[in-house]
Amino acid sequence: MHAWRARVAFDGERFLDGGATVLVEGEEIVGVEPAAYDVPHDCAVTEFEGTLLPGLFDCHVHLVADGTVGGLERVGEYDDATLDRVIVESLSAQVAMGVTTVRDLGDTGYRTLAHRLDPGLPRVVAAGPPLTVPDGHCHFLGGVVTADGIKDAIAEHADRGVDVVKVMASGGMLTPGTDVLGIQFDPAELRQLVEIAHDLGLSVLAHAHSLAGIQHAIAAGVDGIEHFTGLTAEGVQLPDAVLSLVAAGGIVVDPTLGTDLAKLAEIGEPPPAIKAVMERLGLDPMDMFEGRIALLSRFREYDVRLVTGTDAGIGPPKQHGNAWLAVMDLVRGGYPVDEALATATSGAADACDLTGITGRMAPDHLADLLAVDGDLRTDPNALGRPATVMVRGLQG
Repeated sequence: MHAWRARVAFDGERFLDGGATVLVEGEEIVGVEPAAYDVPHDCAVTEFEGTLLPGLFDCHVHLVADGTVGGLERVGEYDDATLDRVIVESLSAQVAMGVTTVRDLGDTGYRTLAHRLDPGLPRVVAAGPPLTVPDGHCHFLGGVVTADGIKDAIAEHADRGVDVVKVMASGGMLTPGTDVLGIQFDPAELRQLVEIAHDLGLSVLAHAHSLAGIQHAIAAGVDGIEHFTGLTAEGVQLPDAVLSLVAAGGIVVDPTLGTDLAKLAEIGEPPPAIKAVMERLGLDPMDMFEGRIALLSRFREYDVRLVTGTDAGIGPPKQHGNAWLAVMDLVRGGYPVDEALATATSGAADACDLTGITGRMAPDHLADLLAVDGDLRTDPNALGRPATVMVRGLQG
């Protein structure tokens, strides 16, 4: 047995008075005591000057994509060895920045499933190839399905052992020719897809940038909505009625924040597909970013369930390891630090069906721990300064 100790500690839901001494044996936390606790004489103690908390989640990643321009679109050209190399490099970058669990929402060939519990690397919750219409968003990942093939496609995903189903309910900015302001699948098809997945015990998460796609996903009964941008021909719109429906239905929203603004500025002109959408809406990427931050207070007002995800891997501003930036975006948007941190720890664990397993600094949970260099109560940006990380009892 050994212990990690800090005078500032966040347990996944709240900051603990008196800090914490976390006792670890093997892969598990066996005790959480105040920082002043006298450990057994044979228990080694590592002390930290900053804050101790559960390891972070990134609830929307693409491990097969390397964070370069066109990284996701190229994966269809990779062989299995290259895919495995990129996946391990992506996971290594995640854990280096304090992430101990990721939810992969779009691979090819179900390749991420083989890396669910690589030693010393983040746990992977995997969706496999996302389901899309012919020539639809991310069709190049191999998840194309027609109306008469929905049942077989879901059955294949279940047989391959996915944890969750991802479906494209609208077009996407990275796939030219798709309608980013409209919908994908007709209402009956999307509803059928959701019902079949639910019958097999699988949750369904819908990609939806458009307001129409969000409404489409809500009507179909999805469990979560990714991006939740609210694009319309008149700009970004998220009516009160939509927020009320999402909150009342317990639908989990992942706004995929965490854009690295410095890298965004370095790129200059965005990729052609994104540029076309921005020009159509009369926006630029920075306008879009600022507008989304401004909307966050309304999510909190309506008590919409949020989790932290980033869309990691799709381009330079969306690097693996940006989860801390997404948490900081919530703080900037008006969320108290503890609530923002919960979206990347306990709240994310609940959304990923990992309640009681990880995401909380508590006995009988896995020892997924993060120590950062600073007091998160007064310096939330310390989340971007990891001192050390523990993944299932292994220190990185």
